[in-house]
Amino acid sequence: METNLFTNSAAQAANATSVALNGASNEGRDMFTKLLVAQIQNQDPLSPQDPSQFVQQLTQLSQTEALQNLANLTSANASVLQSMQVLAMGAQVGADVMVQTNSVALDSEKVTGAATLGSSSAKTTLVLTAANGTKTEIALGTLPAGTHEFVIDPVKLGLPAGTYSMRVASESNPSVPLAVQGRLDSVQLGAGGNLTLQVDTVGETTPAAITAFRGKRPASVI
Repeated sequence: METNLFTNSAAQAANATSVALNGASNEGRDMFTKLLVAQIQNQDPLSPQDPSQFVQQLTQLSQTEALQNLANLTSANASVLQSMQVLAMGAQVGADVMVQTNSVALDSEKVTGAATLGSSSAKTTLVLTAANGTKTEIALGTLPAGTHEFVIDPVKLGLPAGTYSMRVASESNPSVPLAVQGRLDSVQLGAGGNLTLQVDTVGETTPAAITAFRGKRPASVI
């Protein structure tokens, strides 16, 4: 049987959960049994307690145990799914991804982006705003509804390296979702269980912001 990081982690998580469930279940059952025996031994012989009440208590114990087991199993399944997400994202490190964002980190390299229009636009302009408030406009022209790629060339535009906010000016599209392409550099699992991705053209982002995977770039030939 082939094993890997995921199967080993999943098996360990399942075993640990099983031990915890059995331990908690046995402890709770033993305590309930002792209380039930003490209750029966100390009841008034002249006015014994209705047996149906004991049955009701046993039923309540079973329901409580079932709910606790379900909660623990849900937590364990969440951990396994989280491990799967980490491994899946980790396998994509070095690949190009499209990230939905309203900002872009520029250096001297061209950056590919995409704007999604809900309706046709007679005049469409991409507006980049530097940290000092300087605006640079890139004319995208007349565009139909749909997703359209564009290229930001910092050298041609004379833009210094830095982070720029982005938006699309369009009279017929007041809000246009934007995405940029970048290389996925790292995947990190935070203390709270949240995944943090590092993309070279965006910086820190989340898995939910990834709109497409575009594969790894071919190795350069020296």
